[in-house]
Amino acid sequence: MNAPDPTLIAAIKTRLAAGPQPMLIGGEWTLAASGQTFDSRDPATGELVATVARAGSEDIDRAVAAARAAFDGPWGRMRPAERQRILLRLADLVEANFEELCILDTLDMGAPIRHTRGAKDWLLGLLRYYAGMATALYGQTVTPSTASDLFACTVREPVGVVGAIVPWNGPLIASIWKAGPVLATGCTLVLKPSEEAPLSPLRFAELALEAGLPPGVLNVVPGYGHDAGAALAAHPGVDKIAFTGSVPTAQAIMRAAAGNLKRLSLELGGKSPNIVFADADLEAAVPAATWAAFANAGQVCSAGTRLFVERAVHDDFVAGVARYAAGLKVGPGLDPATEIGPLVSPRQLERVRGYVAAGQEEGARLLAGGDRPAGAALAAGNYLAPTVFGGVADHMRIAREEIFGPVLAAMPFDSAEEVLARANASPYGLGAGVWTRDVGRAHAFARRLQSGSVWINCYNVLDPALPFGGYKMSGFGHESGTQQLEEYMQVKGVWIAGEMR
Repeated sequence: MNAPDPTLIAAIKTRLAAGPQPMLIGGEWTLAASGQTFDSRDPATGELVATVARAGSEDIDRAVAAARAAFDGPWGRMRPAERQRILLRLADLVEANFEELCILDTLDMGAPIRHTRGAKDWLLGLLRYYAGMATALYGQTVTPSTASDLFACTVREPVGVVGAIVPWNGPLIASIWKAGPVLATGCTLVLKPSEEAPLSPLRFAELALEAGLPPGVLNVVPGYGHDAGAALAAHPGVDKIAFTGSVPTAQAIMRAAAGNLKRLSLELGGKSPNIVFADADLEAAVPAATWAAFANAGQVCSAGTRLFVERAVHDDFVAGVARYAAGLKVGPGLDPATEIGPLVSPRQLERVRGYVAAGQEEGARLLAGGDRPAGAALAAGNYLAPTVFGGVADHMRIAREEIFGPVLAAMPFDSAEEVLARANASPYGLGAGVWTRDVGRAHAFARRLQSGSVWINCYNVLDPALPFGGYKMSGFGHESGTQQLEEYMQVKGVWIAGEMR
């Protein structure tokens, strides 16, 4: 894999250093009404990358008004085929500028560039899938039983102004996952990226304008959750909130949405089980189980951080995972050889280290990692070596709570019924993995695991046409698939009586 072009990196840094990065409201780049800003720092070095305009409630008011005007104006009257053309042009522009977007995510939140580059086909596929669906949204005709001379049909309409609040662990991914269905269905969007990672969402919005998106259809207002996010969630001019993030924040959003009964879709956290039976292809399962937990430094909502291994192969398998994890290259994300980058912030690093300490205090055995990697070159970054615990009991915090960092808890099991019950004994239900050659067992677990996604002999595979969402406290609603588009539509019943002239 090639290293990023240093000339491109220098040009990006020069542009970011030129002054505060403005927000996008109504097609205009503007600073915050309050004049406030916040800093974006490189998690690999701690160096200042950019200063960004910090949205507050007044900016949210302006953005919602712009989104409403666009929805009631030219965007609302635009034909589906034209929305499709804009989405296709946007996909082409994202493809042409993909390396820049990858670099922005690396500088902003530390993702290894190989991680974001690896998502290229899927992300472009998402945009083109949504473009295809823009002209495939239709209602139904119904033959009513109430009277023979009535014509009845359903009409599907865009829900209106959408507020999207997205996290820092995949800013480009989140922007596309939220904006795509909004544009396909004819809604308008106020996107509130995290203060930890606003740069690629802002650049994505710039590309959307270049693609021909009318002013106000997409507004990007970076800011903090407790002011900009809270104002967006409670705003009476917003018809729907699409949120990705933590359970406590989602609960606050649900309370805030009660004012005008906003529609909600919530993609929340997880503590996903990854179950390995003795009959599995263990050679393939060892690296897959390692990456299930440690991709993007474990900052993945569906990370397979509860590793259940059948007792007959448990010791050897977990030792293999620990060896594989210890061999992963930790380093700055712009190095294409880096496999594990830094955590997003010093605060997140200390939070994860607290879980490592808790695991040791509760009696788990540290098999790999557990501390910052050695070396002066990494001393300034938010690094933690991939950490594997054995001897974990179900009651331990590292087995129950979402850590959102590179920490894996391994546990043995003796029977299928036992591990099924233990896997489901969690308030979360976002993802689950099963490794077995037994087809009957695979189908049984796919049915009985309480999880929105079940991966058999693979993990964290995604496709534009397949829905992704959670059970239980992992949320409700979907990303991807026709199911996601339905989240942004409402259905109207139409009755026509008598002869039409």
